[in-house]
Amino acid sequence: MGIIQIRDVPEATERTLKARAEREGKSLTAYVRDLLNEEAATPALDEVMAKIAADEPVPYDPDFVRETMREGRR
Repeated sequence: MGIIQIRDVPEATERTLKARAEREGKSLTAYVRDLLNEEAATPALDEVMAKIAADEPVPYDPDFVRETMREGRR
């Protein structure tokens, strides 16, 4: 595992993160690690848009959509 050190964090930010970590029963390190893991696991907007652009287009048939919606309401 790598090590990330963050300097010059405002005191108010540190207090807020410590309080949130404590409410979740975690150390500050564990809490910030979880935040970083969640951020890293979430694709960036440009990555999402690139994937959408690379996908095959879905054919659109208005009659099929209407029929599907009618069937779903039964």
